[in-house]
Amino acid sequence: MNAWTQFKKASRMKVIPVMLIPVALGALGAYVWTGAFHPLLFILTLIGSGAAHLFSNMVNDLWDYKNGTDDEALNNVDAISTNSGFLTNGKWSLKKFEIITWTLFGIAALSGIILSLISGWWAFVFGGLGGLIAYFYVAPPVRFGYRGKGYSELAILLSFGVLPVMGAYYVQTSQMDIRALLLSLPIGLLTTLILFNHHFLHWQADRLAGKNTLVVVWGEKRALRFSRILLLLACLSLIVCVFAGALPSYALLALITVIPLYMVYGRLQDSNRSEAYLPLMGASTKTALRCGGVLIVSLIVQGIIQTM
Repeated sequence: MNAWTQFKKASRMKVIPVMLIPVALGALGAYVWTGAFHPLLFILTLIGSGAAHLFSNMVNDLWDYKNGTDDEALNNVDAISTNSGFLTNGKWSLKKFEIITWTLFGIAALSGIILSLISGWWAFVFGGLGGLIAYFYVAPPVRFGYRGKGYSELAILLSFGVLPVMGAYYVQTSQMDIRALLLSLPIGLLTTLILFNHHFLHWQADRLAGKNTLVVVWGEKRALRFSRILLLLACLSLIVCVFAGALPSYALLALITVIPLYMVYGRLQDSNRSEAYLPLMGASTKTALRCGGVLIVSLIVQGIIQTM
């Protein structure tokens, strides 16, 4: 395995679209609503946000490994591990993993500083908040991802919805807009759903390690009910976006993308083995990506129509 392939696996780069999609939505919103679009700023925003996301993935693995959560998932026969395995399997040394993790943080921080100098200090605030959330999600003394009171779900909604969409919009315009906040909710809630559903894969190992996710605190039945509620909220927020003028009416076609995920819920019982949640995870991820893709295309089409 060459160095680049190792890095992609260690950072779990394959999931980076869940960050790049909201950045694209924010920038497209700026173009459609105000006519502003600066390609170089957009590219730098993608680089910074992408690095921040990979940093989040790796620092999460780092602290879960140090806290013993990953070892519990590895040793629990009914748990499906979702970390990269580069620490638990000894593929990389702890020092090497830490160096690459903090290098990604440096790239994200530098991008945020440059953008704030060009577009305004709020760009650094958006990026800084995202960095703090990413680190203290599992790092002591806060570790709010372990507390099971909805803090982690709120953090994901902010990190993969509100902050990247509003941040990308601000970078392009140096202004705030309520429509950017509304636009962040459908994709933010769907990404929150991905992270929430992934806890079902190893919730019993999390409980043994003291990681009190909502799935651990509530149990499977209640957590599954909340998972469905998150999906409903995402759909409702998309409809609100259309009525508020943040999205064109044909963006409602994105609602079709939730159907396969909705069908998966019907095949689950109140209590399931970990393997039964793999289709739920897969469908959740595909729904977020497909819905985000439809929203991006909708805004591009709207932008083209406005220039004709």
